[in-house]
Amino acid sequence: MLMRRKKERGISHLADADSRDGRLESLSISGFRGISQLTISRLGRVALVAGKNGVGKTTVLDALRVYAARGRFDALEAMLTNREELIDFSDEDGDRFAAPAVDRLFHRNGTRPTIVIGPMDGQTLVIEEPSEVPRKVINDYRGWVDNKDAEDIRVLRVVFNNVRIFYPWSKTTVEQSRFLRRMRLRDHMRLAAPIRCESLGPGLMGSTELARLWDNVVLRKDETLALEALRLVFDGAEGIAVIGENTRGSPRRIVVKLANHAYPVPLRSLGDGAIRMFGVALALTNCRDGILLIDEAENGIHYSLQSKFWNMILRAAAMHNVQVLATTHSKNCIDGFAVAAVRCPDISANLIRLEHRNGEMRAVEYSKDELKVTAEQNIEVR
Repeated sequence: MLMRRKKERGISHLADADSRDGRLESLSISGFRGISQLTISRLGRVALVAGKNGVGKTTVLDALRVYAARGRFDALEAMLTNREELIDFSDEDGDRFAAPAVDRLFHRNGTRPTIVIGPMDGQTLVIEEPSEVPRKVINDYRGWVDNKDAEDIRVLRVVFNNVRIFYPWSKTTVEQSRFLRRMRLRDHMRLAAPIRCESLGPGLMGSTELARLWDNVVLRKDETLALEALRLVFDGAEGIAVIGENTRGSPRRIVVKLANHAYPVPLRSLGDGAIRMFGVALALTNCRDGILLIDEAENGIHYSLQSKFWNMILRAAAMHNVQVLATTHSKNCIDGFAVAAVRCPDISANLIRLEHRNGEMRAVEYSKDELKVTAEQNIEVR
């Protein structure tokens, strides 16, 4: 087995300005979903997380997404709803409804459930299990709701940068909802702004989402990367446009002008690889100064294009000051990543393999030199 990575030296300021540009140099996760405790000492500009199915790769992406949102409830709710992790409730009239199963956020390790996400040495996000609203908070909002109503509310406690926020975890009465909305509005004025973050799932992006990202790119006149990414699949791509206005059954869709074609062709007719390349490039451009998360990065990309795909990601991430964290269980993807990382010596790129040992998750980290060896000697690191 390869030696565990040593700290890289000689990386240029473009790659290792973590302390100056706000990127996460390291990552520590505890008490979150299936992760009792995990520490990754070095993320770098771009990190690829490998490991067997079910080891927890996607959970790491979820944790970063929650951290980027500073624990805002809409991010927690969206994550649980997308995974269909819901629980049925009945209101005071007996009507049943589904709400996010907030308890699923917490790892049950025998202690009081608490989530901590953030850098190893830096500002962390803390989320505590649902509990009653503290008496002091009720007193602060006296006159907005009866004390008895407030006492019945159960809330999540979210703490970041010494600011504490309370979020309801189940449906409440009208009076309780009013109380919580006012509490949230006041506290949100003090809450740190979220980090810009885009999250790409293993499936292909839909036309509506692609059109949204394209609109932002066009407004900044920054279409170059998207077109160059498309040319990695089709050399003859000359231009891109969005047509349709979501009216009269005409949804917005992406069309591409190809050389030697009289009329533009739909992007979706060019295959999964073109859609994936185009979507990742758009997300990178939209994530300027933020974080891009890609689950199962290899999906749709032919093995022969993997190194070009990762070269595009590495260069664009450095250009737009984006930190990228992606997952894979494909050796072709890892080999392509290794080749691109070695060819981009000025950009920090790290491979991380997740594994379970003695019931605990741990991260095995590989340097660029080790990545080069894995590719040249066909060493299995998944």
